Amino acid sequence: MCGRFHLLKDHKSEELARELGIDAQLMRYSPDIAPGAPISIIHNQAGSRRVNTAIWWLKLDAKTLKPDRNWRSYNSNWKKLHVKGSLAYTPYRQSRCLIPASAFYEGLGGTSKVYHQIELEGQAIVFGGLYNEYNVEEQGYGIYSASIITLAGLPDWESIHRTSMPLMLPANDKALINQWLDPSTNIEQFAPYLTPAIRQTQKITPIGKPSLWNKIGHSFLLEAS
Repeated sequence: MCGRFHLLKDHKSEELARELGIDAQLMRYSPDIAPGAPISIIHNQAGSRRVNTAIWWLKLDAKTLKPDRNWRSYNSNWKKLHVKGSLAYTPYRQSRCLIPASAFYEGLGGTSKVYHQIELEGQAIVFGGLYNEYNVEEQGYGIYSASIITLAGLPDWESIHRTSMPLMLPANDKALINQWLDPSTNIEQFAPYLTPAIRQTQKITPIGKPSLWNKIGHSFLLEAS
């Protein structure tokens, strides 16, 4: 499960913006992003591609428009995408988005205190995400919320996170990106991407305290399969 990430303003994020056809200046950069924080999402709006700020928590309290803590909705489990009535069911069909990142962290949980920073070798990350829009009638604008889709665990990730990994989409696959952002796309086309796999070479680095991103060991690579 992706519980923290960051987006840095560097050549990789600038190249990502070019790949996606967006203005890099519009993305929201931060060295540390925790659930409930503002993030950038890329989505289709009124027939064009937009970059907007969203709260990293899919379900907001209807009155306060702050994260509804009764729902741990900063991630959306892939199994829930097809469960009618789940928070993810309708957004997966009507409001998919992309969430840019430079790296994210995963931990083994429990008392292990084993954490790793994960990034893609030579490129930024595009998470497959979902979003909602909450209309603020008296203000005349909308507030966006979003979550990252998480997949099942992968044997290669046994020492990183045993039960899940986030969905990462290839930014250079323009056809896939266009389909992902198009709400009219038949979702069956995305089924292969909901199977966990290392599709882009990952650079893994042991870190200490997640919020500090302090590296405490040597990096290693997990090659794309």
